[in-house]
Amino acid sequence: MRFVAVPQWQGSPSSRAMRLVDGANAILGDLPAKVTSVIEVPPGAGDGVGTSIHRLSAVSAVARALADELSRSDDPALVVGGDCGIEFAAVRTVLRDDTAVVWFDAHPDVHSPETSESGAFSGMVLGALLGRADIELASIGIDPPRVQLSADRVVLAGARSFDEAEDSYVEATGMRSVGAFDLVPEEVVEAVAATGATSVYIHVDLDVLDPAAFAGLLDPQPFGLEPATLIATIQALRARFDLVGAGICSFAPANDDAAADDMSTILRVIGAIAR
Repeated sequence: MRFVAVPQWQGSPSSRAMRLVDGANAILGDLPAKVTSVIEVPPGAGDGVGTSIHRLSAVSAVARALADELSRSDDPALVVGGDCGIEFAAVRTVLRDDTAVVWFDAHPDVHSPETSESGAFSGMVLGALLGRADIELASIGIDPPRVQLSADRVVLAGARSFDEAEDSYVEATGMRSVGAFDLVPEEVVEAVAATGATSVYIHVDLDVLDPAAFAGLLDPQPFGLEPATLIATIQALRARFDLVGAGICSFAPANDDAAADDMSTILRVIGAIAR
């Protein structure tokens, strides 16, 4: 497996988003240098480029650079953020007709530009992958994907913080969701199997974890997964399905000491994905 570090912060709605750069760089320091590349992120915030998506110029520049990097090899990549907006290019580039996306995240991230109150791309990245931002993205020259992700090929895992518009969308589309409460690996595996997929993309926003077990989060949500449960679920998915790619996002340590406290958990998650 290869690794791509993407210290993007522009997709986040948080006033402390620059911590995501520190988090990505902290993880980067423990990745094997020979199989790791880094995507250069614009230093400025960027702008909406005539859309309601905040900082879209910076987000789209990173997306194009990441897609180019991922296209250089057929080897599966683990993409390390940064904010969840990096998953737009990461998923689109590797998605196959037989792929399901497993979205380990406290939030479903299925907003559209019309329903998002913040305008932050990280909160609509899965929605964008599902075609909910096609008009805005086409206006800046982003073409339709080679393979279109559909709601029946998505499994939300550990989501527990839904806005009303997101809740309505998930219900209307029949998207599969396995809540954080009493989640067991077999339940997620069977949900993926029910999609008909034979391969998976695994997205891990670290806020899927319970904040009592993992501190380095911008938006901690209570009643999340224990690290052991997340790791066991990833292992079960890897044992059953082909892995086309993965992403880890939203590590936002307050300082170097705090980063060190959380790194053992992150390395265990990386180990489960990259086994």
